[in-house]
Amino acid sequence: MIDQLTLTNFKAFQHLDLPLGPLTLLTGLNSSGKSSVLQALGLLQQSYTANVLDDVRDLVEEAGSGDATASDTGFLLNGELVSLGTGHDALHEDFTGDEPEITLAVSEGMHRYSWTVAYAPEQNLLPLTRVDVALISDAGKAPTGAAAVAPAYLTAGFQYLHADRISPAEFYPRDHHAAIGRGFLGVRGQHTVNFLYHRVGDKDKVPDGPLRHPRAQSPRLLDQAAAWMGELCPGVDLQAVVIESTDSVRLSYGFDGPSGARRRPTNVGFGLTYALPIVVACLTARPGSLVLLENPEAHLHPRGQTRMAALIAGAAAQGAQLVVETHSDHVLNGVRLAVKRGVLAPEAAVLHYFRGGPTGSEVASPRVDRDGLLDQWPEGFFDELENTLDELLT
Repeated sequence: MIDQLTLTNFKAFQHLDLPLGPLTLLTGLNSSGKSSVLQALGLLQQSYTANVLDDVRDLVEEAGSGDATASDTGFLLNGELVSLGTGHDALHEDFTGDEPEITLAVSEGMHRYSWTVAYAPEQNLLPLTRVDVALISDAGKAPTGAAAVAPAYLTAGFQYLHADRISPAEFYPRDHHAAIGRGFLGVRGQHTVNFLYHRVGDKDKVPDGPLRHPRAQSPRLLDQAAAWMGELCPGVDLQAVVIESTDSVRLSYGFDGPSGARRRPTNVGFGLTYALPIVVACLTARPGSLVLLENPEAHLHPRGQTRMAALIAGAAAQGAQLVVETHSDHVLNGVRLAVKRGVLAPEAAVLHYFRGGPTGSEVASPRVDRDGLLDQWPEGFFDELENTLDELLT
């Protein structure tokens, strides 16, 4: 699990050391740097998967130490997970240091991994100049042992769902390699329906714990997904079927039980279809996996947003790591309720509020206690309701 993400000269940040927990909420004004955090994690995953971010083990063995260089690899700025443009778009405009370099680093337990690339303003593959692998001291103690060869999150389960997710449609693509071979839902959730279709049997069950819905017909994934979707729209159930002689699968919703009349997604509004990839990503997240979510509250009513937060907290409680960008006080309060109810330990819920500062974006980090209360409430941090009521009542 990633304990800290460090960004240097990357997009909105001259330098940022950002602690992460099992469940991390990123909040703040638009264009304040929240998306840059998710994009940095996606960029490393994208580069590693494309084999342009050298295996750390090879580089370390070549150098004989924790420091290595490679000129034919680097950060792949445009790909399946993120599309950042060119080096000009990725470099912080007021970069720190003598050279315009970008560094991304992640810390996992006692291990810290850092990648530095050179600035190439018109290139979309920024050349790698340095890889550092180090052990982090703990409470003043000297580190011992050898570092792992690569961050676990690069090889564990991974999902990244963008704010721009699939819209209601009757048919969705059948991409066997993405949905079945890789278990990837797609950044827009476009493979979710095919994913569900291939996981209707008894093998794919949601494990016992806070993720398992108590009113679902069975522990099977499809029944669990239907039960959680029912929290967003009571009484709904799901059905995914293959369209013969095509490369498509059909999704339908029922509101009178599995044998009742079916409705097309186009006839039930955006909320259910927009939420479905989030629900499936949480239910299938396994210990050690990383799930990045943008605006899971989109198109949901307030109660649905709070229940979505309960699902996200359940996934974190069962060992996955989730980093969530949100503009919803209902999502925030749903996480606070999960802490108060004992689903999450207080230290497992990490909150970051992004705001503008003299050198770019700055971050305030309220802490939540075991009662779900916060130790600070920074100006602008979900205070619009209070400000509006104050004006209405005066």
